[in-house]
This record gives sequence, C-alpha cells and structure tokens, in this order.
Amino acid sequence: MLANLSLIKLAPKHRQSFLSLVEDFHTAGEYRFQADLEQIHDNFDEYTQRLLGMEMGVGLPEGMVPQTTLWLVKDNNYLIGKSHLRYQLTPTLEHHGGHIGYFIRPSERGKGYGTCLLELTLGAAYNIGLSRILITCDNDNIPSVRVIEKNGGVLENQLISTVSGVMISRYWIQL
Repeated sequence: MLANLSLIKLAPKHRQSFLSLVEDFHTAGEYRFQADLEQIHDNFDEYTQRLLGMEMGVGLPEGMVPQTTLWLVKDNNYLIGKSHLRYQLTPTLEHHGGHIGYFIRPSERGKGYGTCLLELTLGAAYNIGLSRILITCDNDNIPSVRVIEKNGGVLENQLISTVSGVMISRYWIQL
C-alpha cells in the first residue's frame, strides 16, 4: 500500500490533484487553504511559484521563516499530504510549531501515510544540515502523537500554547 511514494515540490501539472485534495478537506469539514483558494483557482502557476519563493525567503509575511513545502505523492500525481520544513526557529516556532508541520488528506488518514511523510521530511531536514528537529502537536491529536513517536520523537514537555490556547506536546527528534 505504501509503494510508489515520494516527496515532491508542487508543480503546475499537479493542479487537478491539488484541487481534489482541497475538496477532500472540505468534504470532511476541514477548510484548509481558504486564504489561497482564489489564487489556486485563478493562477495555480503563481501559487506554486509563491511556495518556491518561500524557500528563499521571498515575500514572507512578518514572523515567517524560510521553509520548503513538500508534498507526499503516490504514482507521481496523487497528492496525499503536505509538510513544511522550516530551516530555523523563531521564539514563537520554538514554543509552538517547530521545524516541521504536516497533514494528510482526510480520506487517506490511518493508512501509515503520516508516518511515511514525516520520515521522508526528516530525511530532507538531514540533507539540509539540520541535526535536531522540534515538532509540536495538540495533546488530543493522538494520531499525530503516534506518528511523531514512531519517527523517534522524544517528549520534552507539555504546555498551553500561547498561539492556540490549547495543551500541546513538544517533541525533539535527533537525526
């Protein structure tokens, strides 16, 4: 089941698969990409270029750091999930967010894709010279806790996030 998976950077050829992923979230009552929907529909090429620009720190909103957006894809086209690999931590990201954030489309959850996505993203982190990765998640997100722990996450602490106001767990992974 987990065959033919790879990490990619989003390209114009992935537009239909991306729109399918957005619809999958909407069907599940999760509204990701809301701020970008107009641009995604009107000029997907521009959206993919903006993601690439974020890697180089181009056009970043205040408080954001350069990051690579990676997509878990099956058979080179079917988008399953997304991760953000941040190269550095701000005080806010050190508290909540960490180096890596990730998600899996709702219809593909519970199939091992999250564990695979994080494992591959950790490899990308190692390749850019990071040796220790911080990942945070809400305490009640048991699937994410499992994914992080399966990938070697060691719980540092649990605290109330000043970003979300909910209890979060902070994990470190040594690469």
